[in-house]
Amino acid sequence: MQIIYGYQGLTPDQTGATVALGNFDGVHRGHAAVIESARALAPEAKLGVVSFDPHPRHFFQPDAEPFTLTPLVQKAEKIKALGVDILYILRFDKAMSTMTPEAFVRDVLVNGIGAVGVSTGSDFRFGANRAGDSAMLETLSARYPFKSVALPELSDENGGLFSSSTARNALREGKPEDATTVLGRPYTISGPVLEGDQRGRTIGFPTANLSLENILAPAFGVYAVTVKMEDRNILKGVANIGMRPTFEKTVPILEAHLFDFDQDIYGQTIEISLLHYIRAEQKFDGIDALKAQIASDADAARTLLT
Repeated sequence: MQIIYGYQGLTPDQTGATVALGNFDGVHRGHAAVIESARALAPEAKLGVVSFDPHPRHFFQPDAEPFTLTPLVQKAEKIKALGVDILYILRFDKAMSTMTPEAFVRDVLVNGIGAVGVSTGSDFRFGANRAGDSAMLETLSARYPFKSVALPELSDENGGLFSSSTARNALREGKPEDATTVLGRPYTISGPVLEGDQRGRTIGFPTANLSLENILAPAFGVYAVTVKMEDRNILKGVANIGMRPTFEKTVPILEAHLFDFDQDIYGQTIEISLLHYIRAEQKFDGIDALKAQIASDADAARTLLT
């Protein structure tokens, strides 16, 4: 998959795709359907995705609590897995935020990317003041040389929407199984293993620690997890997400204890999937109480992951 930053000065082999347009945070099942609908618009054309970085909400609310489900690298990996040929990353800045809907269609989609088809979700908005919608896109497709389609919101058999907001809410409520339903896969957090204070090793439960910086923080507490290593092996484990109140820490972190594993993996990039929520985070009176609870949590995670 080609990754192209921007829309200007593209070569012929980088244009002429049918594209899915949106933010695609989480790359959930609804997003996958929008991408497939783009493919159906022009099956003979290259398949592209047009997305934005940073997410417009980050641009307009830079001090807001992090909400991102998939940082750009993860987003690209998951879009590639859907068979996309080209991922266009548009820088969302002041110039992009003030572009009228028609200017966006004319200058970015038509004259820049040369899109032959454009698919969106029915709730997608674009252009200054979010003035552009699927109806306007359809109107403009009669004026410019591309086809358009807007996919209605999709839901599961219980009426739960396949949306980024639904996945975020499920994770904030400690319901990773519900997030899995929306995403079509378990929610994952990935990054390099950080060097911590190694306190877990001294109490018999060494952990691999990942930063939660700039991504959505799921409900604080203990989870049954699986961990994908750089060598692609999958391990099982138990993880705590939170502030570690027993040790009076002030920055949230993910700490995962990997079952039947004792190797130095500092600096390696791993991917941790949240499968089941076991309990809320709590503060313990001392190390012995903490060790006993971790042992109990590990047993519970092993059972859930059997």
